[in-house]
Amino acid sequence: MAKYNLKINGKTRPVDVDPSTPLLWVLRDYLDMPGTKYGCGVGQCGACTVHLNGVAVRSCQLPASAVTGQEITTIEGLSAKGDHPVQQAWLEHDVAQCGYCQAGQIMSAASLLKMNPNPSDEDIEASMSGNICRCGTYLRIKEAIRTAAKK
Repeated sequence: MAKYNLKINGKTRPVDVDPSTPLLWVLRDYLDMPGTKYGCGVGQCGACTVHLNGVAVRSCQLPASAVTGQEITTIEGLSAKGDHPVQQAWLEHDVAQCGYCQAGQIMSAASLLKMNPNPSDEDIEASMSGNICRCGTYLRIKEAIRTAAKK
C-alpha cells in the first residue's frame, strides 16, 4: 500500500492504495464516487472516461501511482448543478436510454468540445468512436454534441 494525494474535482483527496490500483476503483471503491462506470476493464468501451488535465482518458487503465499531482475531473465534477452545456444538450435530445454509458459519453464529448469548440461530424465520430452505447443512441449523441457546441 502507498499513500497518494489525488486532485479530484478541484479537491485534494488522500488515498492509501496499492500503486497498481486503477483510478476507476480508487474513485468508486475508496472515494465513493460511483458516477464513473466499470464497463470492460480494458479501456475499450469508454464507460470509465474521466478527464486527466482536461483530456478524456480511460480510468480503468490508469494506476493511481500515475495520476498523482495531475488534475482529475469526474462526471461529478463536470458541473456542480449538472448544467454543463453537454449535460443540458443530453437532456434536450433525450440521449440516455439505459444510461449506463452516459457518464463516459458526456466526459468524452466535453473533452472534445474543450479542444475543438466547433467540431465537424467527422471530428465528433472520431472522438466518440471509443465510447460504446449498447442502446445505440449514437445519432442522438451526435445531435447533442452539435447542440452543446452552439452553447
